[in-house]
Amino acid sequence: MREETEKWIAKAKARRKSVKHGSKHLKNIDAYISDSEYFLSKNDLIHSFEAIIWAWSWIEILEELKQL
Repeated sequence: MREETEKWIAKAKARRKSVKHGSKHLKNIDAYISDSEYFLSKNDLIHSFEAIIWAWSWIEILEELKQL
């Protein structure tokens, strides 16, 4: 699960760069990525994976709304 979470963290960080800087949702994406890394550092793999999935969800929502 650690490897999968690390893979999604890297993907989210790369994709996050395409989010418009004016988007009010940047804080949510950044917070979930940060939370995921924090939980990963504590070996709390479930919460880490959950947090990165939330970050990815926000990215996809913005993409769907054409805010990327």
